Amino acid sequence: MVETANLQKYTNTIIVKGVKSEERLLDEASMFLHRTISNLHPTKQEIITKLYNKDLIFNGKKVLVVDDDMRNVFALSKKLRELGMRIEKADNGITALEMLRKHKDFDMILMDIMMPEMDGYETMQHIRAKGDYMDIPIIALTAKAMKEDEQRCLAAGANAYISKPVDITSLYTMMRVYMNKENVLA
Repeated sequence: MVETANLQKYTNTIIVKGVKSEERLLDEASMFLHRTISNLHPTKQEIITKLYNKDLIFNGKKVLVVDDDMRNVFALSKKLRELGMRIEKADNGITALEMLRKHKDFDMILMDIMMPEMDGYETMQHIRAKGDYMDIPIIALTAKAMKEDEQRCLAAGANAYISKPVDITSLYTMMRVYMNKENVLA
């Protein structure tokens, strides 16, 4: 009984290794040692800043928004620009492929599925067929919310799928995941 009480007393001081363990350890150690972040090396400052500002990953990223409904494009573009992203727009698959030929520096594509001229499925297949675009994350956005539609999007080349109306918080979370993967692999 005494051993259990002693163990319970120290459980809050144990650092459990997790996804951000190194960053959290640095943050906790800095606070414990009463050091201000501004006195740390710039790389350590950046680690701590990123730990607390998860939207920094979006700053300066270039995203291609492909959708034939300009209301959707406008709303998404506005939200993404607020996070510091650069946005290019295409209203169908053909235009999207032309944009990709002109600009090789996209960090992500948000792809509507139901569009005139060339739909999202076909567009994603063309994108994935080109060697230059194999690794670019594509998130499919569609009003169709059937399980088979999600599987069809993934089979066509999407990395992920979100149904419309888009929950912006879920989209940000998904974008963070794929942009973090990109940073880890780089």
